[in-house]
This record gives sequence, C-alpha cells and structure tokens, in this order.
Amino acid sequence: MPNMSLEKVAMPVQDPNVRNRNFEEVALGYTKEMAMEEATRCLNCPKKPCMTGCPVQVRIPEFITQVAEGNFEEAYKIITTTNGLPAVCGRVCPQESQCESKCVRGIKGEPVAIGRLERFVADYHMANATSGATKPESNGKKVAVVGAGPAGLTCAGDLAKLGYEVTIFEAFHKAGGVLVYGIPEFRLPKAIVQKEVENLENLGVKIETNMVIGRVLSIDEIMEMGFDSVFIGSGAGLPMFMGIEGESLVGVLSANEYLTRTNLMKGYLDNYDTPIIKSKKVAIVGGGNVAMDAARTAMRLGADEVYVVYRRGMEELPARAEEVEHAEEEGIIFKTLCNPVKINGDENGRVKSMTCIKMELGEPDESGRRRPIAIEGSEFDIDVDTVIMSLGTSPNPLLRTTTEGLEANKWGCLVVNEDTLETTRNNVYAGGDAVTGAATVILAMGAGKQAAKAIDEKLNK
Repeated sequence: MPNMSLEKVAMPVQDPNVRNRNFEEVALGYTKEMAMEEATRCLNCPKKPCMTGCPVQVRIPEFITQVAEGNFEEAYKIITTTNGLPAVCGRVCPQESQCESKCVRGIKGEPVAIGRLERFVADYHMANATSGATKPESNGKKVAVVGAGPAGLTCAGDLAKLGYEVTIFEAFHKAGGVLVYGIPEFRLPKAIVQKEVENLENLGVKIETNMVIGRVLSIDEIMEMGFDSVFIGSGAGLPMFMGIEGESLVGVLSANEYLTRTNLMKGYLDNYDTPIIKSKKVAIVGGGNVAMDAARTAMRLGADEVYVVYRRGMEELPARAEEVEHAEEEGIIFKTLCNPVKINGDENGRVKSMTCIKMELGEPDESGRRRPIAIEGSEFDIDVDTVIMSLGTSPNPLLRTTTEGLEANKWGCLVVNEDTLETTRNNVYAGGDAVTGAATVILAMGAGKQAAKAIDEKLNK
C-alpha cells in the first residue's frame, strides 16, 4: 500500500541563524530511511503525468519505485539515461513548477518530493560508487561545444555516449558555467559540480578552458579544425542596469559580478585575495532567484541589513518560493511595491543611500502580470552602502558579431530552428540562455539534449 501522508518528508536544514553566516549547504539531504519513506508516497501512475513537466524526461516513477525498494544504484542508472547532471538538478531545478506541479498527490496535499529524491540518489551514488563512466568506442565524428554550462555539458555528455569526440571550449578557467559562477555554494556545492564534470571527462569529453570564442578562436576556425558540428551554449552573461542617476557610483554592481567574485573567484574565503565589497547595508534590486542568491550571499559576507527591492508584491516575486522562504528566515528584508529612481553618493563618490518610489499594481501587461505604476510624491530613501542590480541578463554579443551569417533577434538571442536548434549557419546549433535569454538550468539542459539528438540525426543521414 502506498504511503498516503499528505505531506512530504521534511528536508533537514541548517538553523537559519547559523546558516546566514556560513557558506555551507542549507539543505542537508535525506537519509536512506527518509528517502524510502518519501518514495512510498508515489502512486506510480500509469500515465506518468510528472514526466510531462520534466524538460529532460527523467523516468520519474521508475526511479522512485527503485528508491522505495532500497535499490539506489538502480535508481541512479534510470535517472542518468536521460539526465547527466542529477545532483545539480536535484538541488536547483524549480520542481514545484515542473515535475512536481503535475504530480497527482499535489491535488489533495503536497506532491511527491521528486527533486529531493533525485538529489538523494545522486549523492548516494557519488558517495558509494566504486567505478565511473567509461568512454564509448569512437564513431569517428567530432563535435565542438562552446560553453561549459548546463546546456553545453548536457549536449556534450549525450553526444559522447553516442561515440562522438567532443571538445568543450569554455571562456572561464573552470567548467560549469552558471553552476560555478552564479549559484552560491550554500545552494550548490562546487564539489558536486566538479564530480558531474568529471563524469563527462570519463566519457571522453575534452574541456579547453580560458577559450573565449570570438577572441581566441572564431566559429569558422573551429570548423576548420575538423569538427563536423558546433553547439553554442554560451549562456546569457551580459547584465542589465536601470539607467538611473548614480549607477556609476562606487558600490553599485551587477549581481553577475557580485556572485562571480564570490563563487567562482572564492571571494568568501579569507585565504583568497579576490577583491569584493563586504558591505553593512545592502540593497538588491530585483526579485528573481539571482536576487535571492545575491541577498543571501551579502548576509553571509557580514552585512547587518539586506533589502530586496522589488517593484511588484510578494505574490508576484519570480523567485522560487523555497528561496524566498529561506531568505526571509535568514533575515532578509523585503521592500516590495517600490522601485529605485536614484542612487545617492557621498563626497567620495561612494553609495550612501537609494531613493525609491512606492508602486501600485494596475492592469496586466503583455506578460500577464499586473503592471506596476509609480505613486506620485511617494519617494523615500533607504540608507545603504551597496546596491546590487539583479535585473536579468542577455547574451554577450561577442560571438554573434564575430561570426558571419549567425542571426540574432532584437534581444541579442540567437535565432534557431525550433525543432532542431540549428542556427542560420549550417551545422552550427545553439541552445539554452544564448537562445532564450536567462532561464532555468533544467531548460538549458533540455535544449542541450534536443540539440544533441538533432546533431546525431543530421550527421548520420
């Protein structure tokens, strides 16, 4: 008989008043017993609605059945037939709006904790596996991948399993993309990412770092090196700003830069000399997951007061509910229904405060959300010494402006065939944030899988 409890098995977490001053992982993970108990809540529905919400089509009921029976390695094998980064996905995927949103157990209670179970299985494998993946026999064809983020890693892994000789060209000094530069250690330990990257290297994937494509090599030069196809998964790393007075003051920076200095460049560790502002009063402008990451990072770097300034209300915050809840528990102050209009500096050109105006919600805009409208005469100041802009990102224009025939839309995103993800250049494919603009890790991974399938089909016609 299935376990008909209406609630998920609770995830053990660090105490909020302890974790908000350290960079150790917040969620501590299930034990074997917890995982098996939660797995028995799955009804193993014949139509498998949960799978319709998964961009990489993880065989969810099958792996959960194995967890319930204590066959954790078998569960891992099932997951990794379609998902090459399960330890990552189990931590950062928005399951509540994807697979878990389709779970029938969510109709009269909480859905099955699919993400927590995926994380448990991946962690169990990492802790207990005695051997890694092995390189398949080569099929003689070569594919280049630009960018070692979620889309690129997924595409590379899928092609390597099919026997392709795959080389990833990564601009940074470390593989992982947003997984290493954007998502903080307390949400996604970098040792986990490194393990996933090592799994790909065991499959034969070569990773060339410090390779800024468009500067060190062009797409044309890569093709001339004997590669049969190229996949572009270069992400969207160009930050946006508001264009208001005071954005050039010392103490104003993008969330991208702030998180990169902290995560990739280890700015939170005392034995690293990475320059980073350790502020006392910080305002983060924006309401997405990146804003939550920046706010919670600022608190851990020693800030006394951290504000999230967002022009809509709490109900409209685009960040995951879990991340908002964790931020509130850790003491982050939410200033919703207000918007910055000016950043004020002191005599030394440093930030001393931010002027905001109160907002109210009007009729829905083109996105379907109610449009924020400024309330005339409602300006007020927040005393801060640092302002972090978390307003979204767009693809860096370097690659498309150095590659003839590679078309982009008005937002700078590469134009692709929706079915194959092939760009306007023959045998050049693209996916993830480089095509969609900033989105989720799992959607980027789904694009990597889609492109790998299309590349294989075309090269084997």
